Order: sequence, then structure tokens, then C-alpha cells
Amino acid sequence: MTQYKITLSKTAQKQLDKFPDNIALPIIQTIKKLATNPRPQGYKKLKGRDGYRVRQGNYRIIYEIHDHILLVAVIAIGHRKNIYE
Repeated sequence: MTQYKITLSKTAQKQLDKFPDNIALPIIQTIKKLATNPRPQGYKKLKGRDGYRVRQGNYRIIYEIHDHILLVAVIAIGHRKNIYE
């Protein structure tokens, strides 16, 4: 199976650092799974901007997939009520 490299933007890293461990750890596990399957069940293409989103509880991970260089770039991580603003 093809392995994608995962990068986090500075914004996404700062957002992740603000979460307590009980929220951050499941999000990190979900991000790690994107390396083997960047289009998991339940992912959605975003409307109005480039990228995709995947759910982790009440939180959303916004990312881009670059298939030609096998890269998943995480752009933002946040609560579902704030992430799309």
C-alpha cells in the first residue's frame, strides 16, 4: 500500500497544541491514518475552497491531498462550529 507523507501547517500545529490530551490524541490518530488512506470512509470534498475534511468526534480536520507527490497537507483542525469560518 502506498504511504503518503503528512505535513501540518503552522496554523494546524498551533490549533492541535491548544487541545487537551483527551481531545488531541484521537485527532492525531486520525491524522496518522490519512497516511495510508487519504480518502477514508466519511471524508468530504469541501465546497467553496480546495481541500477535504474528515470528522473526529465534534472536531474536523481540513486537509489537501497531493497525489502526484504522495502528500497529505493538514491545513486546519478545529471544533465543527468554528472550523468553516
